[in-house]
Amino acid sequence: MLDGILFEKAGIPAASIVTDLFVETGRAMAETWGVPNYRFLVMPHPIANLTEAELDGRAREIAPQVIRLLLEGQGEEKEVRK
Repeated sequence: MLDGILFEKAGIPAASIVTDLFVETGRAMAETWGVPNYRFLVMPHPIANLTEAELDGRAREIAPQVIRLLLEGQGEEKEVRK
């Protein structure tokens, strides 16, 4: 998520994704880096034990939200959720 924050600070659109277990960590990181309203996407945890096909399915599910976040940018003061 830090990469996404740093890209956005440099003016490069980014879409950060965390699993639901790390939402509070993501919020804390955004606060620490001076962007408390940083928008990020959330997907179900865990992902490490998914098969390639399952992971591909998750990626396909969240892809429209990634595109929307990249197009809308960080202007909105809300978290983007699945």
